[in-house]
Amino acid sequence: MEATKDPIGMAIWDYYLNDNPIDIIVECDIMEDDFIPVDYLFRKYKDFPTIEKKAMEYCEGKILDVGAAAGPHTKYLLDKGFDVTTVEVSPNAHRYLIKELPAGKHYLTPILNFNDGKYDTILLMMNGIGLSEDFDGVVPFLKHLASLLNDSGSILAESTDVYDIFEDEDGGLWVDLNTRYYGEFNFNMKYKNVESGWFKWLYLDENNFIKFAEEAGLKAEILLNEENSFLIQLKKLK
Repeated sequence: MEATKDPIGMAIWDYYLNDNPIDIIVECDIMEDDFIPVDYLFRKYKDFPTIEKKAMEYCEGKILDVGAAAGPHTKYLLDKGFDVTTVEVSPNAHRYLIKELPAGKHYLTPILNFNDGKYDTILLMMNGIGLSEDFDGVVPFLKHLASLLNDSGSILAESTDVYDIFEDEDGGLWVDLNTRYYGEFNFNMKYKNVESGWFKWLYLDENNFIKFAEEAGLKAEILLNEENSFLIQLKKLK
């Protein structure tokens, strides 16, 4: 990601420098705009959602935090004495992580280009499976992550089944879901005068997540359900 197309990173630095941070706008091709308060990227453990707290309980050994942003999970795990590595595509988020969390190792690269070492835990928080972009991308994405796992390691991923958001009060659908899969979205993030440009993002339901995991040679277990979101643990099949 170019520094000029880095709204998340710019927001992180504005918040860090107390330079008039504002909410990040998330545009969607089929829904109304959403907003991400910048301080949410800096949340402490006490403010973690239940799923994130549960994921922290299952972290072991050498940890890879994919899409770390301002590093709330990395900071918590470093404070607990873990060896943590981050992978980010945001140049400014990466710069912030290097400056504020020097005990970790930090890489500026897309996860699919990352091949440095083996890990006991790979974290995909904040719907990290979305980095696979679409239905076709899930199995190759999971296979790559599996190649970064130690034999006894696990991937901890958070996802959401978004079908319900398309239902109206009568149980009908308020949009035409004549698409390959209802969890495929296009987003554009805006922060002040900086935009990411449109990008693909995926929300994956439990059944398809388990199915794709098996196709990638991984055994899946749901660790926690919370409304339509869930925490899933993936381990190599033996």
